[in-house]
Amino acid sequence: MSILSGKNILLGISAGIAAYKTASLVRVFIKAGANVQVVMTPSAKDFITPLTLSTLSKNPVHSSFTNEDDDNAVWNNHVDLGLWADIFIIAPATANTMSKMVNGTCDNLLLATYLSAKCPVYFAPAMDLDMYKHPSTLSSFEKLKSFGNVMIPATSGELASGLVGEGRMAEPEDIVSFIEKDIINGLPLKRKKVLITAGPTYEAIDPVRFIGNHSSGKMGFEIAKAAANLGAEVVLVTGPTHQTANHSLIAVIPVVSAQNMYDAVHEHYENADIAILSAAVADFTPKEVASQKIKKKDKTLTLELGKTKDILASLGDTKKDKFLVGFALETNNELENARAKLKRKNLNLIVLNSLNDKGAGFKSDTNKVTFIDNKDNITEFQLKSKLDVAKDLLNEIVKQINA
Repeated sequence: MSILSGKNILLGISAGIAAYKTASLVRVFIKAGANVQVVMTPSAKDFITPLTLSTLSKNPVHSSFTNEDDDNAVWNNHVDLGLWADIFIIAPATANTMSKMVNGTCDNLLLATYLSAKCPVYFAPAMDLDMYKHPSTLSSFEKLKSFGNVMIPATSGELASGLVGEGRMAEPEDIVSFIEKDIINGLPLKRKKVLITAGPTYEAIDPVRFIGNHSSGKMGFEIAKAAANLGAEVVLVTGPTHQTANHSLIAVIPVVSAQNMYDAVHEHYENADIAILSAAVADFTPKEVASQKIKKKDKTLTLELGKTKDILASLGDTKKDKFLVGFALETNNELENARAKLKRKNLNLIVLNSLNDKGAGFKSDTNKVTFIDNKDNITEFQLKSKLDVAKDLLNEIVKQINA
């Protein structure tokens, strides 16, 4: 999954021959998981049709302040478009449109939307060689960058005039890649490596049966996605689960048993800056595993269990400067038990949730948690989606590591 997944992308198209590339650009944004709307200058429709862009984006294309339909004018609100967008990309950005952007000229819907936008704005210039190098164009580049807009430089190649040189709009795949990298470089966990555990472990009794628990892995997977969306490189060690994490910054390592998880975690812990252990690891495992399926011939079955290795405690013993987070699922004396676990296992932060809280715990899409840090600061949250809990947790970690 791209960092652009779920983002609202507003594509502004001005009147240049490179506008033909915007059909592919819309498709690449859609493939990245983004929501796309298009706003065009009126003259841009001479180069590519709104119908093509509407079909690809699955949204109406806007090019004027009103849509005329059976003599009833429908207002296209440039303010709403600007507020809707998470990212505004103007491609192609012609010399004419950039000059108007610089000077605040507002004579079409695209420019009005640009002046209303509160989101990051990218622009991809496209024009012929001499126009690209003209002092007025170079001045527009610098002025727009001084406004905080981000320029996606043109490349060199064959131009519409037949000349070869600088001025060719970047290719759609390169535009999307540029924006992805720029977003990641500005994220708070850029260059941080985060190790996360999720899901249950299964402890084999025989080739068919196992000891397990009801953990679905949802919480850990949401944490992994939230960390990746903040720019972290994530290693997600997960027990058996139906959850998926299709994200370019998440490497998923599937395991089965507590020992498997212990080994995988220790393999990656040394390189981690942050470790978040949300997995529901079995505390006990059968001392002997039958090589064949145990037959149901007796009324009872006695299993001798031994303790599994404590993964979280083992990390706390060698923590050094890493930020270590654990989870505590309690049924009684919740706060007292969580505090004791925090101290005993040398954690920076513990996330407490209780099975006594309706909507919290295993298999649910929601959770109700309390954060306790190693300075005994306590933050209690109301019932939230696990997605929002994950965001809260990552925001707390970012705050503490930057303190």
